[in-house]
Amino acid sequence: MAATRTARQRAREELTHEITEEARRQLAAEGAQRLSLRAVARELGMVSSALYRYFPSRDDLLTALIIDAYNALGERAEQAAASVADPRGQWLALCHAVRDWAREHPHEYALVYGTPVPGYQAPESTIAPAARVAVVLVGLLRAAPLTPRPAPRPLPPVLAAQLGGLAELLAPGLDPALLARGLTAWTQLFGMVSFELFGHLVGSADPADAFFTHTVEEMADFLGLPARPSGKPGAGRPPGS
Repeated sequence: MAATRTARQRAREELTHEITEEARRQLAAEGAQRLSLRAVARELGMVSSALYRYFPSRDDLLTALIIDAYNALGERAEQAAASVADPRGQWLALCHAVRDWAREHPHEYALVYGTPVPGYQAPESTIAPAARVAVVLVGLLRAAPLTPRPAPRPLPPVLAAQLGGLAELLAPGLDPALLARGLTAWTQLFGMVSFELFGHLVGSADPADAFFTHTVEEMADFLGLPARPSGKPGAGRPPGS
């Protein structure tokens, strides 16, 4: 009986994978707004009622794609940061990993960081996967000897309260002013990637390699990350990336 259940579970996992892969193909061809369970079922040679046993609605399928995208990006960022020992190198590796993944998976990046899908409300199950890149950055800020320059300015009361609560949740003891810098760097990173991916740098900084490399170094200085150890490159991609 156990062997039968295992085979059944394996078959379900394989079919779930086929469904999400077909959905990604349709995402690339038609966009998230036109994603259809019926179209996915038709391409897989299934009746719609059979597919509904795996994903009861289009929103359930969208949620699976969103969680997969966030987890894939988060895993890439985590592995990149873990492959480098020094804090600045970790930041550089994280930034290049995010950009590389986005360029390799533009439609999945657009699904999670592009225009919201009308009528779709992301459930709580997307929150933890969405936070994985930010958690890497927060961990870096907690561990690194930071010397921000210029010195952090006082936070407005509303922002201080917002970031104080966020610090207690993600990094107890972290100065909210430093967390503000981390949030600035995080949004700068994804803003650059989005501008490049969606064509907003054409005619100004396209190709964007030099601009991206320069700016992530500027953000490293803004965060107060120390210079890389002697013998390590100060700019560009970290070794092995």
